[in-house]
Amino acid sequence: MIAINNLAFSYGSVPVLKNISVNLEEGKIYGLLGENGVGKTTLLTLLAGLKRPVSGSISVDGLDPFRRQPSFLSDQYYLPDEVTPMNFTAEEYSRYAGKFWPRYDHGKFLTIMAELENETDKKMNRMSAGQLKKTYIAFALACNTKYLYMDEPTNGLDIPSKAQFRGALTRYTSEDSTIVISTHQVRDLENLIDPIIILDRRDVLLNASIEEITSKLWFDYGTTIRPDALWSEQLPGGFIQVCPNTTGEESKVGIEALFNAVHKNKELIKNMFK
Repeated sequence: MIAINNLAFSYGSVPVLKNISVNLEEGKIYGLLGENGVGKTTLLTLLAGLKRPVSGSISVDGLDPFRRQPSFLSDQYYLPDEVTPMNFTAEEYSRYAGKFWPRYDHGKFLTIMAELENETDKKMNRMSAGQLKKTYIAFALACNTKYLYMDEPTNGLDIPSKAQFRGALTRYTSEDSTIVISTHQVRDLENLIDPIIILDRRDVLLNASIEEITSKLWFDYGTTIRPDALWSEQLPGGFIQVCPNTTGEESKVGIEALFNAVHKNKELIKNMFK
């Protein structure tokens, strides 16, 4: 389990995160959403132990990530948005780098690369951006870590590759893994991420499962503006609207609409999901 308590971080005199508290449970794929500059990438690097909090704490199964103990590092993997084009073939890189993760499975790496339609004998520094990203995705999944942090993993992927990524993530992660995916491309992951965290610089605006969200919010796809709408957007043929759920009926969550509704009604949503 990950416990984040009163976390704060700044770059020099510029604060990025202030007083962030949230718990992340095992066996879930969290979608980490937020406007540009609110600290999504910073939070992932803090979780991975690459940065030290200014104040507050992070505990990952009782360990402080910044201490970077071998037992901690061997059970977590951080995939940044921008990945390095190494002067190795994918096969060479994975065999070498995999030695640092005790449960790395080279057979799984080869299987995922094949499913992603990627070449293992091609030099990584000669790959396209999409091919390189798929290589690192395959490696990240093959490391078999309990904690996996991914920053914009679908950036650079074409439409078929995005579908392949979703399939690989659901098939090749264990039931007790905790996965945190930071993304702006919410439609790429709409049917995958659950729970959803919406981050603000000073607070976590929302940390809720899809079930919790639909129990309290109603997503209306109709042709008439509702007076109780917290957010509405015109679409071809009608509107998508987010309203308080007063009837208890289920609806399909539109994550972009949810995000906009939360940011327009921050205090209301926070109180609604206390």
